[in-house]
Amino acid sequence: MPYLILSDIHSNREALDAVIEDARGLYNKVLCLGDLVGYGADPNYVAEWVCRNATVSIRGNHDKLCVGAYDDESYNRAARLSADWTRTVLTPQSTNFLANLPRGPFRVGDFELVHGSPLDEDEYLIHAGDVAMARDGLDTQVTFFGHTHVQGGFLLARGGIRRIIPDGVLEVELDHLYLLNPGSVGQPRDMDPKAAYAIYTPEARTVEYRRVKYNIAGAAQKILDAGLPPVLAARLYEGA
Repeated sequence: MPYLILSDIHSNREALDAVIEDARGLYNKVLCLGDLVGYGADPNYVAEWVCRNATVSIRGNHDKLCVGAYDDESYNRAARLSADWTRTVLTPQSTNFLANLPRGPFRVGDFELVHGSPLDEDEYLIHAGDVAMARDGLDTQVTFFGHTHVQGGFLLARGGIRRIIPDGVLEVELDHLYLLNPGSVGQPRDMDPKAAYAIYTPEARTVEYRRVKYNIAGAAQKILDAGLPPVLAARLYEGA
């Protein structure tokens, strides 16, 4: 059964719509790794779509922040202003849905979903050292994570930890562990502005990393029209 793996949509309707169209016919179920909202201008659209269509969605740090369930003192000004604005426009239904998202790790079949890392949902897995510290928290061979907005992930072998550079289809080998990041749908930060996602087929032991162009200008203009910080619009063009 192929799964559509989404993460870090961040209220970007245009990116989400492009991903769903691009992935049409390629999957049976949708799984989401959190950060549905924050930064972008369409939080209700995204929350409602995920509520209706995802088999499982776990929470991300911005989901907590945007419903007031998280201290925002450690966030930069743009993130705090975005969260403040998002709280004012979320419908009661969207707020309730986001507030009740389960935290990871969340097991689906023989693999797991986390937002940050298996040990801490708010931790960033950026370097091999980060992964080494999180290794003891791995309970399955394959774990999907988000939070960094960087497509790829890590292969953990006896000889060490290797970064996975996304290049089409990854074959999951039996004797390794994998921490896999589908990338960010709504705000990529790997210098590629195209929306990122993955298709995971457990039976075939394959992960297909995919990117798709979307209407960045439309998403950026909505951010500006909402009075949100212009940097949130500008970074969509840069993928950074």
